[in-house]
Amino acid sequence: MAPTGKLLLADVAFSGVKQIPSTYIRPISDRPNLSDVHISDGSIPLIDLHGLNGPNHLTVIGQIGQACQGDGFFQVKNHGIPDEMISNVLDIARQFFKLPESERLKNYSDDPTKTTRLSTSFNIKTEQVSSWRDFLRFHCHPLEDYVHEWPSNPPSFRKDVAEYCRSVRGLVLRLLEAISESLGLERDFIDKKLGSHGQHMAMNYYPPCPQPELTYGLPGHTDPNLITILLQDDVPGLQVLRNGKWIAVNPIPNTFIVNIGDQIQVLSNDRYKSVLHRAVVNSERDRISIPTFYCPSPDAVIGPPTELIDDENPAVYRDFTYGEYYEKFWNKGLVKECCLDLFKPSLNTT
Repeated sequence: MAPTGKLLLADVAFSGVKQIPSTYIRPISDRPNLSDVHISDGSIPLIDLHGLNGPNHLTVIGQIGQACQGDGFFQVKNHGIPDEMISNVLDIARQFFKLPESERLKNYSDDPTKTTRLSTSFNIKTEQVSSWRDFLRFHCHPLEDYVHEWPSNPPSFRKDVAEYCRSVRGLVLRLLEAISESLGLERDFIDKKLGSHGQHMAMNYYPPCPQPELTYGLPGHTDPNLITILLQDDVPGLQVLRNGKWIAVNPIPNTFIVNIGDQIQVLSNDRYKSVLHRAVVNSERDRISIPTFYCPSPDAVIGPPTELIDDENPAVYRDFTYGEYYEKFWNKGLVKECCLDLFKPSLNTT
């Protein structure tokens, strides 16, 4: 629960607070240090996917592989998702978070097992310090299993967001084929490792913060899933750790940011990296981001493929189910130590 008896942060932030409540203040050693962030327009690679289906196919595959290996993040343009659909889903998210408090709270739950829920921060039951964020999170594959749980307000939410989910899933499947190919594997290798597949989506809302230097929208973390496709509005906030320095990733209209999750790091036997990233806030403008998290099904067995293991490159990880991995991630919370180390054979004492 947010302070002052409000369940959601937005209703605290817009009540005229001049200082952030103490539950949001990070220890001095764990503050954003915003003056030390590097800002660069070309901070992560921008890849044109138009060439995937033509004579430049191998060039684009090489660019994707290089980005996965060197950056763990890249942006994509000419991705096949119409500009109108992108602006529409951002508008719907903004409309949702501007609904009256009583209407938004119809979707509220602090139960992380619920497949559709509105909540705040990250894991309010276990965390020591809160994050400056409200979020609506929902499952979206297979769509027919979940759409009926989604908000019915704004009125077009279910229809328009379902259409967006289908389009993003198509983009994900194309990218997974390209990533498989860039590793020298069969194009459908990763697809076949995922079991029945899982797709979750979040709409994150970061209200203006009167003291952004004291807190985070989300602290540094890696994503536990396979791959994340991030849509963000025009307000900067995403930062990626590179060579020990935080790099600001400024939004480019109608592009998506792709980041490699922990499961791709395992499936590449550490060739590709799941890197730390965080969300910072500002005092002037609210920010919306819409990540799509693509996951293996909980019973899918994840481990390095035999094709990438030899005497010089032994298996870095033991096999595990995604359900086992996600449980450890959730229980640990958003911490800078990646859960992957728990799945290395040397630490497996059972």
